[in-house]
Formats: sequence, structure tokens, C-alpha cells
Amino acid sequence: MAAVSELTPPPIVTGTPHAPPRAAPPIVVPELAAPPVVGPNGGLLSLSPPDDDGEPDRRPPWWLPTRHELLSGLLSSLFHAIVFLILAGLVGTSGAGGGKIGLNASFSESDTDGSPDHPADEVFIVDPTPPSSQPTALYHVDLTRQPPEMPKVAISPQQLRAAETRARQTNASLARPSDLLEAAGDADASAAGAEGRVPGGFSARSSRLAARLAGKGQGIGLRGATGASEEAVERALRWLAAHQLEQGNWSFDHTKGFCQGACGNPGTIASTTGATGLALLPFLGAGYTHKQGEHKDVVRRGLYWLMARARPTDHGLDLQEGTMYAQGLAAIALCEAYAMTKDPALKEAAQGAVDFIVWAQDKKGGGWRYRPGEPGDTTVTGWQLMALKSAQMGPLEVPRSTIYLAEHFLTSVQRDGGARYAYLPHDRHALGTQTTAAIGLLCRMYTGWKRANPGLRRGVALLARWGPSKDDMYYNYYATQVLYHWGGSSWELWNRCLRDYLVSTQASVGHESGSWYFSGPHAQVGGRLYVTAMAALILEVYYRHMPLYDTKVFRDQ
Repeated sequence: MAAVSELTPPPIVTGTPHAPPRAAPPIVVPELAAPPVVGPNGGLLSLSPPDDDGEPDRRPPWWLPTRHELLSGLLSSLFHAIVFLILAGLVGTSGAGGGKIGLNASFSESDTDGSPDHPADEVFIVDPTPPSSQPTALYHVDLTRQPPEMPKVAISPQQLRAAETRARQTNASLARPSDLLEAAGDADASAAGAEGRVPGGFSARSSRLAARLAGKGQGIGLRGATGASEEAVERALRWLAAHQLEQGNWSFDHTKGFCQGACGNPGTIASTTGATGLALLPFLGAGYTHKQGEHKDVVRRGLYWLMARARPTDHGLDLQEGTMYAQGLAAIALCEAYAMTKDPALKEAAQGAVDFIVWAQDKKGGGWRYRPGEPGDTTVTGWQLMALKSAQMGPLEVPRSTIYLAEHFLTSVQRDGGARYAYLPHDRHALGTQTTAAIGLLCRMYTGWKRANPGLRRGVALLARWGPSKDDMYYNYYATQVLYHWGGSSWELWNRCLRDYLVSTQASVGHESGSWYFSGPHAQVGGRLYVTAMAALILEVYYRHMPLYDTKVFRDQ
């Protein structure tokens, strides 16, 4: 593997630990009024003040009825019994079939709005999943309030000076913004159909970074971003950079290293390759590589960690550290970094990570699961397909047979003609969850389903009707990409709601500034690092990939 200076072993970085948050002042509880006197059976002995003579009230207790109340109750009961008998006789003599009563219900199809992506004659299925197991929709959340001012995340003075120095050097080295596009290896959106290119490439990331370096970061909102969302991305990247460990990796337990517990909600997943791959993706998604931008050293050290942790096997480079989720995340980071820079030092590692994914596929069912060769599930398969998609945009080698098998798996889990997807193939009667529906639909888009496909149209309409979630960033991550590639009014409503919600809920106090945490699915094990990375990726959807449609991302080999 050819060595270059950008990926030589990184120096050990030290920093000033942050003091733990100051303890909250003790809560002062006011004195309570003396409780009433309670009898041996829990009842109040006296509910009225003493008489004028000082003796307690001798009236009967509240629960003992008077004679008048007793007589009234008996007459009321007799009257209702007679009415009940009369009504029972009427019901018993009406209708055929022994007097059975039938209930008929009908459902309105008023969910459609007549827009191209919501055809008026579209049939929506009724969601059978219990509401408690579904993400909480955002469409009714009040997003009218102005988001608070978000200060920069606190980092050590040494880190800040180093970042400013790198930014000045980067600006000085740019002869023109197009230098970044050339370095990205995907020169322009118009090159998507050129020989050797795969649609859906990374050129918009480099354009985004070039605009920021030229002082035009506020003008990136061509596809739905705003100045506020862009600043939220930058704050998230600074938080992630501040929580990189000395060796260059990240941990889902983000309290290690400089943080020292100043941020709450650590995760429990042990895989450092998974945490590092996930943390690198927002940097790469925003256009930062180990060659360009103020986070150049952060990205370089993270990539070096992945390459150092990769275990060579006869089938490629093993980056699992216990789970194929980590393999997929690490492979995506390596493939995207290679595709954006064409650095030869990355090619062998990226190809090796992809080769291991190809080998680990279940050759019978076509999917992937936690360990190589296991019958697949939809969630793990989604990450592996995204890695293969990034590899082909490299371009790196991906056997066409692997994609055929993956398509076979998607067919085995699809429900309602491809509008929804189960978690496992043998869940014959399960329609899956909102999350598996979003994963399956995005995978179908990338494996070539056309816009006119009825299952795809119904699936997109379902996502639009469900709306984004307030706490499930896993579902939001996949569904946002589906709606983004689909476009139209459904995307505009989804984006406006979720984008502004994330901007307004980003942490703005103390060392947590720039991060997110929602107590939704996967949050407890992934922790604040996982939630922050996923939220940042959602806010980068506008330029992470070029919009694709009616194109097959996986070219024939």
C-alpha cells in the first residue's frame, strides 16, 4: 500500500480536561400545612370545625346516606331497570339472523393531496403497527419559535489555535474553488453520466466546502438547506472533533478522553471501528477530507485508526469488532474518503473492506446480518448496500452477482408490492416497521427501481403521511434520503419540519453544545455520539449525494 504524508501515524494530541458541571443548588422544600387527623381505617375523623361549645360536629359521616337519599336511590334504580327491559325487548325483535347486531366501518381516502407524488387515486394501507412501537411524528410539533443562539463547543486553546492555523493554510493554498472539485474525483454534477462515473456522486460536497472557504456558506440552500442548518452542521462537527480520542478513534462512550463526563448520555456499544466510521461520515458528508478543510487532521487520524484496526483475512479486511454494522460504517467512510480524494493510500483499505462485505453475504438469501454468512435482516443489509454503493462511486470493484443477491433479499422481505419491508424474510405476516420501510425503499432506489414503480410510489406516500419522528433518528436518516431523492411537495414539507426541528433542539449549553440526544430507538446503546452523527447526516442530505432518479447507481460489471 503506497504511503503518503497525509496518512502517516498521527501525533498524540493532548488537551485540557474540562471540569465537570457545577452541582445544582439544593432544592428547598417549603413547610407543608399540618395534615388532617386520620382514623385507624384511613378515614378523616372530622371534616368540620368544632361547634361553638368546643365540641366536635356530631353530624353523621359523609359516606352514610340519609333517609331521603336512600329513598331517592331506590326509586331511580327501579326506573332504570324498567327502561332497560323495554330497550332489550326492542333490540331482540329487530333484524334478521337471531337479532345479531353488525358494525360496519369505512375509511376515507382523503389522505391524498392530488400532487404528483400523492396521486388522487392512490390506495393507502392501514398501518397495523401499535402506535407505541412507532416513531412519534413531528408534523404537529410547534416549530414557530426562534431557535436559540448556539455558541461554539468549548475546546482547549491549543486545539482552537491549531484549527485556526489549518484553516488559514487551507485558504492560502486554494488557487480557485474548482481545485476542490478536482480533488474530489467527481468533477461536476454533469459528469454523472460520464464513462467510469456512477450517478449520485460526491461533487456537491466539495462545492459546499468551497463555498464556505470562499465566505459564501450561507448560500448553500439550493436544495433545502438554510444558513441556520449549515451552522448547526458546523457546530456538530466541532463537538465530534472535541470528542475524538487521543489515538484518533471515537467511542460510543463519548465521555472518555477530553470530555471527562461533561456531556451526558454515553453509549454502550464496544466497537471502536463502528463509532469511528459513524463519526467520520458527517465530516466527509460536509466536504471535509484528510486533505482539505479545517478538520483535515481529525479526518486523517480517524482514517488512520480504521486502517490500523483492520484485520487482514483471506476474504478482505475485517473491521467488524463484533458486528457487521461496524463493517458497513467503516467501509462507507473509507470508500467515501477514497472517492473524494483518490488518495492511493486509501484504495487498498477501501477495496479490502468491500471485499469482506461481499464475502460475508448470505449466498442463499442474499442479505447480511450481525455475523458473516448469517441469513440477513433488513437493517444490517441496508448499511452493507450503502457501503457497496459508495464503493462503486469510487470507483471500486463490486461484483454484480452481489447486487443481484441483495435484490433477491429485498424481494423476500418486501410487503404490499414493495411499499413496505419486513425485518426478516420469514416474517410472512408482518408488514415491518416504519424504519424497515424507509430502508427498503432507499435500497430499491439505489438498485434501480423507476419512479413509476407502484410499490415505490405507495411507499413514498406512506413515509410522507407518517412524517418525521421526534426521537428516532435511525428512521429519519433513511426516510429523509428517500423523500429527498423523490422530491416534490412531500419532500418540501418533510424537510422544512425536520430541518427546523433539529436546528431548534441542538444543545446550546456547556460542553454538550453542538450535540443532540433524543431518547428514541438505539439511543441508549449508541448514546449522544450516535444521535449527533445521525442528526448531522440528516442536515447534510442536500449535498451528501447528488439527487438520483431513473438511474441505476450500481453499474454493470
